[in-house]
Amino acid sequence: RMGIELINIDDRLIHGQVATSWVKKFNIESIIIVDDVAAKDPIQKKIAGLAVPGIQVNIFSVDKFLNILTKTTIKKRTMLLFGNPINVLKVKKSGLIEMDYVNISGMRFNNDRTRLHKNVSVTEEERKDLEELIYKENVEVYAQTTTNDDKMNVKNLLENK
Repeated sequence: RMGIELINIDDRLIHGQVATSWVKKFNIESIIIVDDVAAKDPIQKKIAGLAVPGIQVNIFSVDKFLNILTKTTIKKRTMLLFGNPINVLKVKKSGLIEMDYVNISGMRFNNDRTRLHKNVSVTEEERKDLEELIYKENVEVYAQTTTNDDKMNVKNLLENK
């Protein structure tokens, strides 16, 4: 197994809670943000590491990340951070990394999204991709905002909404 300690979905990408709770709990040395929008944003790239001093932060588009995985093994204790489950599913289906557990620390509510739980809201596409991750790809998906919060099984949240 590579050095991937945690795969997390958070539409805010790096922010205080990610920086403090998950990095400490998993002894994270490196964060790789896999997000097409953030990868094109020079400001996001510049500020990404500021929230987590001492942690190496890289931002890649999904395609670039998959390309890197064909040539490189992740050795550091790494958190993969995604903005949405759509990109997680693409990476899972590539077969380039083992993925049996995914955490959702935050997917904010807006008018295009249905609330599943206080910190998890999904578009129709995100719902379909979460269902595919869970039922077809056999990935356990849990929602836990910080390490101190209760873990909620996303399968149950999807079935109840």
